[in-house]
Amino acid sequence: MNTPHSLLASVFGFSAFRPGQEEIVDAVLAGRNTLAIMPTGGGKSLCFQLPALCRDGVTVVISPLIALMRDQVRALREVGVEAGALTSGNTDDETEAVFQALDQGRVKLLYMAPERLASPGTLGLLRRIDVRLIAVDEAHCVSQWGHDFRPDYLRIGELRRTLDVPLAAFTATADEETRAEIVTRLFDGQAPATFLRGFDRPNIHLAFAVKDTPRAQILAFAGARKGQSGIVYCGTRAKTETLAQALREAGHAACFYHGGMEAEERRRVEVRFQQEDGLIVVATIAFGMGIDKPDIRWVAHADLPKSIEGYYQEIGRAGRDGAPAETLTLYGPDDIRLRRSQIDEGAAPADRKEADHGRLNALLGLAEATACRRQVLLGYFGETSPPCGNCDLCDRPVDVFDATEAVRKALSAILRTGEWFGAGHLIDILTGTATPKVKERGHDQLPTFAVGRDLSKPAWGAVFRQMMGRDLVRPDAERYGALRMTDAARPILRGEQSISLRRDTIQSAGARPAVKSLVSDEDAPLLSALKAKRRALAEAVAVPAYVIFTDRTLIEMAERRPRGLDDMAHITGVGAKKLESYGAAFLAVIHGEAEALHPQRRRLAGRDAGAVFDRLAEVQVQLMRGLDGTGKPLSLPQGSLRKIAEARPSTLSDLDRVGDLGPQKIERFGEAFLAVLRDA
Repeated sequence: MNTPHSLLASVFGFSAFRPGQEEIVDAVLAGRNTLAIMPTGGGKSLCFQLPALCRDGVTVVISPLIALMRDQVRALREVGVEAGALTSGNTDDETEAVFQALDQGRVKLLYMAPERLASPGTLGLLRRIDVRLIAVDEAHCVSQWGHDFRPDYLRIGELRRTLDVPLAAFTATADEETRAEIVTRLFDGQAPATFLRGFDRPNIHLAFAVKDTPRAQILAFAGARKGQSGIVYCGTRAKTETLAQALREAGHAACFYHGGMEAEERRRVEVRFQQEDGLIVVATIAFGMGIDKPDIRWVAHADLPKSIEGYYQEIGRAGRDGAPAETLTLYGPDDIRLRRSQIDEGAAPADRKEADHGRLNALLGLAEATACRRQVLLGYFGETSPPCGNCDLCDRPVDVFDATEAVRKALSAILRTGEWFGAGHLIDILTGTATPKVKERGHDQLPTFAVGRDLSKPAWGAVFRQMMGRDLVRPDAERYGALRMTDAARPILRGEQSISLRRDTIQSAGARPAVKSLVSDEDAPLLSALKAKRRALAEAVAVPAYVIFTDRTLIEMAERRPRGLDDMAHITGVGAKKLESYGAAFLAVIHGEAEALHPQRRRLAGRDAGAVFDRLAEVQVQLMRGLDGTGKPLSLPQGSLRKIAEARPSTLSDLDRVGDLGPQKIERFGEAFLAVLRDA
């Protein structure tokens, strides 16, 4: 009889389980619903592959990326296990071979992407081939709180109920909130057998650096490791291509990988990376999830990742063989601004946006750490450890200073302005910069005005960044990025607790080149919200976003913040038709609610006739019952008021003709209306 121990040795060639594997295998083999959180490189795949070989029937493996599935199928076939994958990257011959093997009952593990569950024929296929177990790899993708949400993962729970088979879910990163959602969505809230293994990867050296000359920094890092396999992660597709070219020009074997490439091109890169020694792949996060290449010696981030979970996943692709590996993550104000805007422009509800800002704060806390990075990283996942001796801060301790007074000044400025403003405006107050916005709101009269002149604006920016990294303040998505104080900051504000910050990032802030952005930091969150509204409106009518409004128009809205439709009409790119169609919707984004105007008045928005209409309407209300207030109520249709405001007649007869008033209304309103028109 095949046992996990015998198959571990005879099929996979291992003499013993890694720590934590055996009890997970036992739980899955016993048919228990299982959730296992194990570090990257900890041997997750064996925990469902071994039970699949010990059980009758087929184990279907839901996996998020074609590259991951191809890797595991290839590896299984190499050790004599019949496995197949049904993916969009298959050739017709490959798909036919998989179906033939399924019909002949030879397949033990069938891999497919969650998107395939939407196909009407999938359920019938899975019933026909006698599926006995569902394994879900990268299960954090099921969670809206995780860093890689995939909506099609939501079908898996229904599939488990329909097939009535046990389910085993695996992931390398899942904080408490993400784990709770996995249990809800995959297991209907019924607690599975849960195994939480340590997150530490002690062989990986951790390092961060503030961006100075980013391309040169990456080239220098790669140059010191020439001939070693590595991955460089970038925030944009275009950057992967330009940086790969720069690496090739520097003498490295390098190629790029991103989601905009044709499937065959991506496949060629995956095969090259598996087969070639010393190849560098410059990629977006589309590359590498589950890539089982054991000898990746380094991972660099040319841009700040999206979250601490994403960072952990991506660096975890290095050193899976247990040998030493290195990492470098570059970050700067432009990265933080980009990541904040991506959160704010998303369609997520406000509570999720707040949680995502908290996750970004945690990553900033790791980037701006004052002592051992591994302690900070593991602390995020609920683990403790002594200083690791294998990170840049253990190698070279940083210079810190008592920043309690500076932080208290910043918190005071936040509270005295009602937690309604972002860092840019707060820094203007602290440095005594009397901008029109500061003076308009009377903030130049606050006690905190100019109390922070001892630090430059860039240095104050570094202070606020480190405050976010400690989660003392968070951007409030509902207030367009206004900083809100957290409970963690209260003891510091009250003088009950001190705080130390890094002096080096504050001192280097002044020397860092300014990043040209579309709008000021103060207006960026509102611009993100306006873009989100534009995207929603564009999707509703299936047109490109720029057809609604161009970026230039939204930027002007964010900077000028029109107070009503009259103001909105003066924004570049807002014509009469678009004002009527979209004006109220965008005003609602800017001010929380739209100005309620009669449709006839709305047609005059932004024109001088609008003010004339308003005055005529006021006079009409005053004279509705005559001068003495006892007459029969009389009024004109709003359309008549609009016509009068536009035509501006100068005599009673012209007024009667334009507005169709009649004798009674001419007597009641005529002279008063003409007086308004003369004044206009």
